[in-house]
Amino acid sequence: MRLAIDAMGGDHAPEAIVEGTIRAAQTFPDLHFVLIGDREKLEPLVGQQSKIEILHTTEKIEGTDAPVQAVRRKKQASMVLAVQEVREGRCEAAISAGNTGALMASGLFGVGRIKGIDRPALAPTLPTIHENKGFLFLDVGANAETKPENMLQYATMGSIYAEKVLHRSNPRIGLLNIGEEPGKGNELTKKAYQLLSEAPINFIGNVEPRELLQGPADVIVADGFSGNLVLKSIEGTAMSLIGLLKETLGGSLYTKVLTGLMYGKLKGIKQRMDYSAYGGALLFGLSAPIIKVHGAAKSDAVFTAIKQAKAVVEEHVVEIIGETINDSQHTWLNSKA
Repeated sequence: MRLAIDAMGGDHAPEAIVEGTIRAAQTFPDLHFVLIGDREKLEPLVGQQSKIEILHTTEKIEGTDAPVQAVRRKKQASMVLAVQEVREGRCEAAISAGNTGALMASGLFGVGRIKGIDRPALAPTLPTIHENKGFLFLDVGANAETKPENMLQYATMGSIYAEKVLHRSNPRIGLLNIGEEPGKGNELTKKAYQLLSEAPINFIGNVEPRELLQGPADVIVADGFSGNLVLKSIEGTAMSLIGLLKETLGGSLYTKVLTGLMYGKLKGIKQRMDYSAYGGALLFGLSAPIIKVHGAAKSDAVFTAIKQAKAVVEEHVVEIIGETINDSQHTWLNSKA
């Protein structure tokens, strides 16, 4: 299996990208990699790794670039070339920590959508307070405008992923809403609730944002606008709490001693809530596996995203989604689209 890695995207590129890739190359004997980026910078980092080849380019898409215009203008950008490797069949998946909008545009222009999918979704797996029980959250920003039929497709794709990659039997699907009752929400969520209730999935009903980290469902479905707001709220709260803990526990000799005694437990909590343990965000609905890693990702997150890409390819997740969406036995889904 060959994977294309954008070595230029992300806050810690290229060092963190290369380090995570080398670790994956040493861990998984069947994986080979194409690192796309500046050869002059990459070669000293890669060294003599026989399973990693470099595709040279000095062009990259910046986080401040307008996504669509950048993809059209910077045709030799590392991210664009990574997707191109997949489109032309030389690699089976692409991974980037770069500009999210540009990666979605690269995927749409490069590999296209699965037939029957109206709008692809951005879907990270987020941690919960329960060990090894993260949940898939989609859409978190690929689409600011969402229809109920799109959310039905998100639920279908998420259910397949949760079963095949997260290994959840009969995965629970929840709908993000302002209350648990079926009649809660706006017209979008009310219609989505109706569609999900009629679908052959394990729909458990509405889930309030305050419940998310308790792990009430394996998949949470949201419109892109609401999903993005909730995701950023979770990230912001987590960073603020970590900062507050550091300030409080490092203030005096007493608290420093107490911190030392509690170090093991505090480290365990941090690791449990670390997003990097769950990989990147798959761009659901594209016709090939394209994975977005957090822009601030370090080597551990890159390694986990590679592991995730490997599972998506081996379990034929994209193919199964395509078959499910277009299967004549699922006329219920096609009729709602």
